[in-house]
Amino acid sequence: MEIALHPLGRVDYLPTYAAMQEFTTARTPMTPDVLWICEHSAVYTQGLAGQSEHILNPGDIPVIATNRGGQVTYHGPGQVVAYPLIDLQRAGYFVKEYVYRIEQAVLQTLVHFGVTGHRVAGAPGIYVRLDDPGSHALLAQRPQKNNGGQIPIHSPPDFQGLGKIAALGIKVSRHCTYHGVALNVAMDLEPFSRINPCGYAGLQTVDLSTIGVSASWQEAADVLSQKLQTYLAP
Repeated sequence: MEIALHPLGRVDYLPTYAAMQEFTTARTPMTPDVLWICEHSAVYTQGLAGQSEHILNPGDIPVIATNRGGQVTYHGPGQVVAYPLIDLQRAGYFVKEYVYRIEQAVLQTLVHFGVTGHRVAGAPGIYVRLDDPGSHALLAQRPQKNNGGQIPIHSPPDFQGLGKIAALGIKVSRHCTYHGVALNVAMDLEPFSRINPCGYAGLQTVDLSTIGVSASWQEAADVLSQKLQTYLAP
């Protein structure tokens, strides 16, 4: 059964967050899965692990505490935000696999636009090489099943030469997911400089336009929606 697509347009964060919670609380085993696609007005959101020292200078942009995983991030115009509201028990996969599938959908969305995305071990989300966004060369700091002791598992992520293009933060309640993933398309990136994105000081944030891809918000939203519907299918 395909996940139904619900395009919301540009919406404020707080009512959308409340609506996700209400939808999830009211779900029954029969409730169909949906994928909300939207764009938010400027807002910082703070995850459960969030520490206030990572919000350096919010200025007039509101900061909203949420119950998703992770640290602080920024949402704003020019960013595609996807909220999969899925019953994982019915879909037949676990949280770790769910995160992997979301990241895979983002990676395939980037491929569509001629960009190679990368995972970084220990740092959820998707990253691109700033000097060569199309390069297929593997990152040394990619997640590896058995790294033969080459990279200490607990070494801090190395973001040298990388920019973050998609951020991920999820919540699972009674096997049902909400929150989701944000892909930067053509944004004012300045607000990211007022925080330590995802808790990492100096982590550079990029969007498709910065790395030379001219895609409209709608184009990116359409591709990401289709990839998420494909990869999150049971």
